[in-house]
Amino acid sequence: MKVLAAMSGGVDSAVAAARAVDAGHEVVGVHLALSRMPGTLRTGSRGCCTIEDSNDAWRAADKLGIPYYVWDFSERFKEDVVDDFIAEYAAGRTPNPCMRCNERIKFAALLEKALALGFDAVCTGHYARVTQDAAGNYELHRANDWAKDQSYVLGVLTHEQLKHSMFPLADAATKAEVRAEAERRGLSVAKKPDSHDICFISDGDTRGWLAEKIEMQPGVVVDETGATVGSHQGANAFTVGQRRGLKLGTPAADGKPRFVLEIRPKENTVVVGPERMLAIDEIRGIKISWAGEPIAEVGEGTEFDCMAQVRAHGEPVAARARVEDGSSLVVTLIEPMRGVAPGQTVVLYQGTRVLGQATIDAARSLERAV
Repeated sequence: MKVLAAMSGGVDSAVAAARAVDAGHEVVGVHLALSRMPGTLRTGSRGCCTIEDSNDAWRAADKLGIPYYVWDFSERFKEDVVDDFIAEYAAGRTPNPCMRCNERIKFAALLEKALALGFDAVCTGHYARVTQDAAGNYELHRANDWAKDQSYVLGVLTHEQLKHSMFPLADAATKAEVRAEAERRGLSVAKKPDSHDICFISDGDTRGWLAEKIEMQPGVVVDETGATVGSHQGANAFTVGQRRGLKLGTPAADGKPRFVLEIRPKENTVVVGPERMLAIDEIRGIKISWAGEPIAEVGEGTEFDCMAQVRAHGEPVAARARVEDGSSLVVTLIEPMRGVAPGQTVVLYQGTRVLGQATIDAARSLERAV
């Protein structure tokens, strides 16, 4: 096949491209320039998509003997990822920018351009697996290495996108194996640290960054009974489950720490309470998509057993799910989940297979509604 290898400048995408070459595909490397102001992106071990990453990707492509290009997706990235991130926080929700980047940049804008240029597939260094069932339908599954599994952030991919996606690291036993392979191949990124955190917040200070983008107004912090227990400089800077930085003037009656339970942007109010109230037993999601063909129960509108996961490396919990009115996903958690926030993504699994995902619109606590 003719394969476009998305090369971030890290070890995973470099080895994925190398494996695609070994498989006999015609491979072309491409690095996505996601900012016209590289200084606004993280550097070193804490970043991705920077100038140094572009140079690392070029060196890897040169070592593999494949053509290499840099494509400017900065405008699309700003609109679909950065601006979305700001808007979600302004609305009191907790977004996942990496999920949006995969959904709208790497497997929408990039894949669309790749197909238009005659490529058959886009290859990335994600740890996940694409398979086909007996009828030829494409499915998304977890990678062999569950510690590095990235199927959660790929849960937004549709059947048509899976059809043109290639993840050569699906069979990797561990990340250490991938690094060892990179070293054997003479790739200079073999020992390069993994990127983490939000790439477009250069200093890692999300609250300070948001303060420059969203008008912050002082407000009150109330407890679960509605009593005022403190103040804040901007409700949008808080996230559900947060403990540090609350600076409450009134201690809890039992002396135990309080956690953020809810953010009410319209009232500019932050609600705090005891840790036990972070436990959630029902999630309602919107913007549903299915990773491949939906299972039969979805069409019937009946409940089905599944596992639910709300963070990239969070523990999946047993659940039952159903679709209401064709557009709302209701997930009842058999085991309560802690600190679920509107704006996050819930991804559903059966075994290793990713069924689909939805954006969390509301969550219900065992003791109070959120």
